[in-house]
Amino acid sequence: MLLMILANLVGPSDAELVTRFKEGDKQAYAEIVRRYQHRVFTQCLRWMNDQQIAEEVAQDVFLALFRSLQNFRGDSQLSTWIYRVVVNHCKNRRLYRKRRAEDRHEPLEGDGLDEDKPQRQLAADQPDTDSLTRKDEAEALLREGLEKLDEDQRAIIVMRDVEDMAYEEIADILGVPRGTVKSKLHRARAELARILGRKLGREDVF
Repeated sequence: MLLMILANLVGPSDAELVTRFKEGDKQAYAEIVRRYQHRVFTQCLRWMNDQQIAEEVAQDVFLALFRSLQNFRGDSQLSTWIYRVVVNHCKNRRLYRKRRAEDRHEPLEGDGLDEDKPQRQLAADQPDTDSLTRKDEAEALLREGLEKLDEDQRAIIVMRDVEDMAYEEIADILGVPRGTVKSKLHRARAELARILGRKLGREDVF
């Protein structure tokens, strides 16, 4: 984020780059890509939890931006508009992958042939009390919980609790009032807590 702010200070503003692009300056688009490529990839990776797929989605995002930037009216910040495109592409790719997984009915261990699906993670046989391992297990449990949320709930938790975005920016991205963001976030957090609580309860029994 700091690098993006500094880039805006020492170089042309986002608005100037958009104007130049609309006037036919393709180098302006190259500058937009350079300015936002790391943030877009990071966001895609947090959504997809797979580096290769995140790279593919990021490429799709920038292709979509190139095709639609001519129609960008500047009603919101460019960064907000770009993130809206990221959210839509990530949600669509996740839904596509989920449908594929449901159609495959693969065995628990998987066949290892499809690179476009997450690897099954089975519990290790040996006990491990190392703090780093416990942290990894907690993060894995959180990711599993997020996967069980519907896409809208997952999106709002990622934006607020992972990306640490302001309520106003989330409201702009989703096109809803700030109060609606808070109520949706409350319900999404409650559902995630319910899922995680149920999961922990089962494990504690054993």
